[in-house]
Amino acid sequence: MEWKRFLSIPVCSVFLLMGFVYYITVFIFIEDWVGLQSSAGTLNAMIFTFMASLCLFSFLVCVLTEPGYVPSPYVPDVEGAAVPQHQEPLNNSSQLRRCDKCVTYKPPRAHHCRVCRRCVLRMVMIISCASQKNWNFSGRIPMKIFFVFSGAMMFGLSITFGTLLGWHIYLMSCNLTTIENYEGIRAAWLARKSGHSYRHPFNLSVYKNITSVLGPNILKWLCPTAVSHLKDGMSYPTAHDS
Repeated sequence: MEWKRFLSIPVCSVFLLMGFVYYITVFIFIEDWVGLQSSAGTLNAMIFTFMASLCLFSFLVCVLTEPGYVPSPYVPDVEGAAVPQHQEPLNNSSQLRRCDKCVTYKPPRAHHCRVCRRCVLRMVMIISCASQKNWNFSGRIPMKIFFVFSGAMMFGLSITFGTLLGWHIYLMSCNLTTIENYEGIRAAWLARKSGHSYRHPFNLSVYKNITSVLGPNILKWLCPTAVSHLKDGMSYPTAHDS
């Protein structure tokens, strides 16, 4: 059942972290600095609540969305998959790849997921309590310590998530998954060693790469449920095709 997906330590940890960040930001920092009853406090709280809602909704969609699977009768079309000479280090081995655990052929960009216990199309590696307010401190020193501690934690989270965001923007602009990025490093090294130049075969252009993930309609980029542009995941256009 889908609700059982929430009964895991990583998912529960994310929910607790979201709740902690929201409570600290709205009911402590904004309340203490400008006050929630003021116009500035209300505006900041509404903007942060909107952004937090988008984050929470995207995470819920991520948890509840079925990752997909490789159809059982899948057999690679080797004859129609001609590949240029300079792309040999990656594609020759990917046309007839078999999964040792599933004992079936794997389409391009598919990998076995140990959590799902099956091969997943375009596998992406994911480096995957409200209480009553009662701040009766004697003096301002404990509150200052709490602010410093919370500010340091928020700064660390901002650096971590900002780096992760930048990393995935880079992967999306190159049409790479995390696994393909590490495989591409080795493929580039093998290509240089054999005197060939290497280019990721699915890297079309920055614009085409982004629209293949987010869709051609920019207005729908913030909506994680807008997936009508996605194909079946069994084949992908390559730079040689374009």
